[in-house]
Amino acid sequence: MSNPDAQKVAESPPPAVDLENGAVGGGGVSEIVRRWKREDLLKKCSLASRGLGFVFSFLAFVLMASNKHGDWKDFDKYDEYRYVMAIAILSTLYTGLQSFRQIYQLSTGREVFSGRTIAIVDFCGDQIMAYLLISAASSAVPLTNIMREGEDNMFTDASASAISMEFFAFFVLGFSSLVSGYKLSKQSYI
Repeated sequence: MSNPDAQKVAESPPPAVDLENGAVGGGGVSEIVRRWKREDLLKKCSLASRGLGFVFSFLAFVLMASNKHGDWKDFDKYDEYRYVMAIAILSTLYTGLQSFRQIYQLSTGREVFSGRTIAIVDFCGDQIMAYLLISAASSAVPLTNIMREGEDNMFTDASASAISMEFFAFFVLGFSSLVSGYKLSKQSYI
């Protein structure tokens, strides 16, 4: 009294494997290739975002360092602008070193440190730099707005440009922080 339909289901062969197109019934090779492509894309996105962060931080540094126009129009007379300058220097150094490390890793295929250590340093460093960038930029905005109410000149324009470059660097490093957080969450701890 067995059910003939249940026997047909139980006796059906395993799913076919199509190696030519990369389709495997239960995962296998196609899943590994897909993971490799995803990891490669994450590495390239991380490098691109840090490269853009370097460019924006460097521009903020150059704009603020060259913002000396005599009398009250010197950036170093204001604590907020000195803070913007200091964070632009730190961010330029951090993103430059991280970009160099990633270029070295992509070109040679060797990691400077272990994968877990790199993931933690990337995530924490991106988080800290993003926080410092938004902190510095937002601290200088009120001063610039007050100065622009009185007189809109080359000094306030250069200050506003440096601040906007720091905001752009924040957004790019925020994205890099998301990518490094994803990579950190995918680390195996076994």
